[in-house]
Amino acid sequence: MGFVSATFLRLNNIGMIQRRDAVLAADKDGNIETIQSRLGELQRYSAMHMNSETGPFYLEQQYRRDAQEAVDAASKSDNNPNGNINAKAEAVCRPQYTVWSTAYVQCFTDELAKYPPSPDPTQNVELPNPSLYRQNFISPAWSPDFAGWSVVVCIVITLMIIARLVSLGILRLLLKKHYRGI
Repeated sequence: MGFVSATFLRLNNIGMIQRRDAVLAADKDGNIETIQSRLGELQRYSAMHMNSETGPFYLEQQYRRDAQEAVDAASKSDNNPNGNINAKAEAVCRPQYTVWSTAYVQCFTDELAKYPPSPDPTQNVELPNPSLYRQNFISPAWSPDFAGWSVVVCIVITLMIIARLVSLGILRLLLKKHYRGI
């Protein structure tokens, strides 16, 4: 019964992995409706099956797209007395890094820090909060599916075996005590 329980628990985990991979594939494609749909499927699956906790994962490609959008929007406006500081920062950092990365973002923020902030707050680039792109779904400790019921049966059988072993030990002690007195 332990093997059956472990098999069902593993199948629940494999189902979660497939759904999480579908979310990450949708993240690479960039279709927001598909990402939300797949996240909903993953959340429902994790909430209804034990051993399907996702652990933290990030929608990295969506964050990069949104961060690029914020930089592009800020680059188009040039009301700062120092000129378009976003374009200047991008001109410095773009040749150094070919892809969006944390190093690129750090270079960009370092370059922006060299200039005083604009009186207009929209001139300062507001990159999206990375924690908004972090996903983590928790699975229940027990669920009424095949894995859950097989675990219950396994625990009941184990308790019955333990109770039988304890009762046999007590019976043996009682018999030794009884026959010792004769």
